[in-house]
Amino acid sequence: MPRTPLSDGVRFAFGTLTALPVRVTRWDRGAARGGMQCAPLAGLVVGLCAAGAGGVLTALGAGPLLAATATVATPAALTRGLHLDGLADTADGLGSAKPADDALRIMKQSDIGPFGVITLLFVLLAQVAVFFQLYETSWARGAVAAVVSATTARVALTLAARDGVPPARPEGLGAAVAGVVPRGRAWAVAAVVACGAAAAGLPLGTADAVRGAAAVVLALGTAELLLRHCVRRFGGVTGDVFGGLAETAATGALVVLALG
Repeated sequence: MPRTPLSDGVRFAFGTLTALPVRVTRWDRGAARGGMQCAPLAGLVVGLCAAGAGGVLTALGAGPLLAATATVATPAALTRGLHLDGLADTADGLGSAKPADDALRIMKQSDIGPFGVITLLFVLLAQVAVFFQLYETSWARGAVAAVVSATTARVALTLAARDGVPPARPEGLGAAVAGVVPRGRAWAVAAVVACGAAAAGLPLGTADAVRGAAAVVLALGTAELLLRHCVRRFGGVTGDVFGGLAETAATGALVVLALG
């Protein structure tokens, strides 16, 4: 595969994984490979925006609950809710216990079923609860959590796009990015983000640095289990599965950061 300019990969990452006004100039396998490798960069920007929203409200005198709600709402707004929608659709598909073709058909429907509603409810409650807890301690801890969770969410997508992971459908985002990232490079990106999370937590203390790295590792492990289950159930990945993996990784990282 010919080498893709970095700018094309960055455009692909921001144009497909965020609602920011970035135009995707190339939509081919090379651009997809670069884009999925740059996915954590998009997560970093989303996380910084989320931390900023919580920081502004905190500076204006808002309580930790309102700041936490804004921090959770910001990534949803910056992705047009696509990852949350993917989580709900994936939950409906898995919860249906139907054969792969029927489950995929359920996931394509525009409505959300009971499994999706319940999953969204508890995931959003968990995210707000973690940020509330961290903001009660200090805005800095909440800000670090916002960046680490958003970045980890996108690393889960990099890993899900590694070679050997097939698409469940011949069309859609899942087919466009499935198998485009070399396996070794995907894990290298994950290692860099884990080190970055540790570095982000270090100014808050050694324990926070360790917790940051652990949050990335454990969250990606949880997302990997979901990925493998989805591949077994659906025959591969879809755009909805990517959204579900992102929200699973983000929530898993936040839960680890709230412990201890």
